[in-house]
Formats: sequence, C-alpha cells, structure tokens
Amino acid sequence: MDDTPRRPRRRFSKGMYILPSLFTTANMALGFYAILEVMHASVAEHWHLDNSAKAIGFAVLFDGLDGRIARMTGTTSDFGRELDSLADVITFGVAPAMLAWTWGFHLMPEILLSGGPWAIKLTQLGAIASFLFLIAGASRLARFNITVNPQPSNPGRPGKKYFVGMPIPAGAGVVAAVVHFAEGSPPVSPYTAVAWAAMVTSVGYLMVSTWRFYSFKDIDFRSRHPFRLIVLLAALFALIYFYSGKVLFAIALLYMASGVFWRLQWIFRRRHDPPPPSYKEASQAS
Repeated sequence: MDDTPRRPRRRFSKGMYILPSLFTTANMALGFYAILEVMHASVAEHWHLDNSAKAIGFAVLFDGLDGRIARMTGTTSDFGRELDSLADVITFGVAPAMLAWTWGFHLMPEILLSGGPWAIKLTQLGAIASFLFLIAGASRLARFNITVNPQPSNPGRPGKKYFVGMPIPAGAGVVAAVVHFAEGSPPVSPYTAVAWAAMVTSVGYLMVSTWRFYSFKDIDFRSRHPFRLIVLLAALFALIYFYSGKVLFAIALLYMASGVFWRLQWIFRRRHDPPPPSYKEASQAS
C-alpha cells in the first residue's frame, strides 16, 4: 500500500477564470469605440476613421490573447467561448463593415457623389459589399462554434496548424490595415471604390470558404525559443511601431494571399498527381 501523500489537485481562483473574459471585454470595448469613431467621421475629420482602424487592430491582439491565456491557464469555459463569439461579431463584424462602407463610399468627395444615379448605385454597391462581409463573418463564427473537427477542402498537415477559412479577426484586420495605410483619407476615384467593393467581398468569401489559413497555434510561448526568434519578433514590433501603416498593410495582404496560395498549390498538385484508383477500378483491372 502506497502511503505517499498525493499532491492536492490544483484549483484556480475565480480571478483566473475572469482573466480571459477581461481581455474579451476589452476586445468588445475597442469594437464599440471603433463604431463611435466611424460615426464621428467626416470628410474634414477623416482621421476618426484611422482611429477606428487602430482600435480594430488592437482588438485583434486582445482577441488572440484571451484564448491563449485561457488555454495556458486551463480556464476555458462555455461562457467564455460564447462571450468571445458575441464580442467578435461586434468588433470584427459590425465595426469593420461600417468602417469599410464609410471610408470607401460614404465619405467619397462630393464631386463624385454628385455624379447622379451612377454615384448612388456605387454607394449602394458598397453597402451590399459591406453587408456581405458582415454576414460572412457571422456565418464563419457560427460554423466554427458548431463544427467539431473541421476539414479544409485542400487539407494540409493535420491538427490545429491551420484554420478552415480566414478567421474573422484576420478579415477585419485586412479592412483596418487598408484604412490605416491611407491614414483614414477616403478614396478619390470611383475605380478605387469599385476595387474596394471587390476586395471587401473577396475577404467575406475567404471567411466562409473551406480554404486553409495558418493559425499560429503551434507556437508555444512557454518553451525556450532561440535567440534569433526573439530578435525577429523585436524587429517586427519595431517596424510596426515606426512604420505601422506600411507594415500592417503588407502583413494583412500577405496573410490574405496565403490562403489563395495554398489553395492554388493544392489544385495544381491534384492535377499533376491523379488520385489512386478506387477499389472497384483496381478489381476490374486485375
């Protein structure tokens, strides 16, 4: 009989369970602030749109921290997951949709908006594109919540290395990065507005697609990392601090293009490497 005293089971205080929810609440507060800044924006004070884009960018950071902290501390809960989804709809759905429409269409120069029915249709097109972005983001969250083991249409490595479809924070990050790159200044060309509508719609499609996007979940911050990785992260943060508009714009577009790249690579690989014959075809051949 083993008389060795067993170690008591580790129990977390209530404060540890509240900690991830605090980051989620901060995420929601930033989304609310982003919406307020969009409502205060005008042609003369377009810098409100840049503030809205910055708020969405910080919310992306907080959204990544709340889930990681919950997993590291073992304090995940159904309440936290539901609260996080509701916060994401506000911060990464409603806020970027309003930002995309206001920046790309509603605050276009008056000389363009006075162009008659064509300009009105362009504004309506922007509203439709922004709504499609919103409904795509909400659908992406709903699918993520109910799917037990999602599989991408172009499967790569198994596990949690990839997201199935672009995550909604990344989609909102693309919208915010473009607006921040322009420093909130609305476009001055109708062709730019049409391209913006196409881009917002494309981001919405990528969110509801089954293409794979890198999740960064395989990075373990608790392990010892090489000195080169620390230097690389420090250099990245320094570049974002001094050149946030250009660097974040490049990162957002590269991440968006990564899903398209993996999809095209899978299509070309499948064409060059035909699937193995089925059991029925093999038996007939023999």
